[in-house]
Amino acid sequence: MSDIKRVVLAYSGGLDTSVILKWLQVTYNCEVVTFTADLGQGEELGPARAKAELMGVKPEHIYIDDLREEFVRDFVFPMMRANARYEGDYLLGTSIARPLISKRLIEIAHETGADAVAHGATGKGNDQVRFELSAYALDPSIKVIAPWREWDLTSRTALIAWAEAHQIPVPKDKRGESPFSTDANLLHTSSEGKVLEDPWEETPDYVYSRTVNPEDAPDAPEYITIDFEKGDGVALNGEAMSPATLLTALNELGRKHGIGRLDLVENRFVGMKSRGMYETPGGEIYARAHRGIESITLDRGAAHLKDELMPKYAELIYNGFWFSPEREMLQAAIDHSQARVNGTVRLKLYKGSAQVVGRKSPDSLYSERHVTFEDDAGAYDQKDAAGFIKLNALRLRLLAQRDSR
Repeated sequence: MSDIKRVVLAYSGGLDTSVILKWLQVTYNCEVVTFTADLGQGEELGPARAKAELMGVKPEHIYIDDLREEFVRDFVFPMMRANARYEGDYLLGTSIARPLISKRLIEIAHETGADAVAHGATGKGNDQVRFELSAYALDPSIKVIAPWREWDLTSRTALIAWAEAHQIPVPKDKRGESPFSTDANLLHTSSEGKVLEDPWEETPDYVYSRTVNPEDAPDAPEYITIDFEKGDGVALNGEAMSPATLLTALNELGRKHGIGRLDLVENRFVGMKSRGMYETPGGEIYARAHRGIESITLDRGAAHLKDELMPKYAELIYNGFWFSPEREMLQAAIDHSQARVNGTVRLKLYKGSAQVVGRKSPDSLYSERHVTFEDDAGAYDQKDAAGFIKLNALRLRLLAQRDSR
């Protein structure tokens, strides 16, 4: 990579990526373009610009982009249409953000004539795979620099020493050993490492940042409604909202009622198991609401097929294959299923739970006439069930007859 003259770095402004910025300048003798994505992580992004300028990045090469609407509209909502949960639980908050960051990295590389892109993911995790698979899918000729796989800075002490040797400001709170690492965006906050590495130990209260303890949540339940059109949420309590605005409002409701906590040991794509604590307050409410509206608008065959496809779809996102043809094929099928997923869901929020307690739709397949225990006025002839049962029982009866001989 000796011919690299300009690199676009996914830059948070924190210690790690600040060291990476300087390391790229020193190691590759190249110009660095920084890209900081506002995905709703709730942090002040202004300091990232100041730090980049301090380290010699040209003002016109500092990109700080508000991607919140694009993130929810084009990545989170399509994923939610599939009811995607990795290994049955994880709502993929970190996984779904990586392809968008990669997409913008490649766009900026093209805009600035950069030769390569760089990221701060370690060689042990999933994010390196997600960033790089997405980057290569969007530009097969792009070069990718992953400093954690190249340098010999194998500890936080070494990282801080290198920073000090190169006049990189080190905040006081970074000098002690961090009790855990976090990643945050509008969909979730994840916490991993250090105090969480023993899967037997309960997550300490101080790790949680986006939800109140369910035990301390309000003693009275709160009822809300979410309106859906073609499988996407469009309104909260009757008020029309954009995708990011809706998720932001649901996050506040989830925070208040302690909804969306998950303590999970998962299987990383690279092969090891990892214990993480996830907070997805608005996403958990939204996911349950979406299942609720599908329950009355999707045909049984379509609903069950979606449930069969979901684990594969979720695994593709988790493993970094958002831009793969198989994910796009699955997305097309999922989106086709959502054409009549319209209506309103009512939920009860109470001490850590979001329960669907009502659902209605102009496209509902629910027929009270057919399911009533009262007189159905001829809507359903119960005698029809006898033949249905006998035909379905035929192979079982033949098996039993053979085995009894």
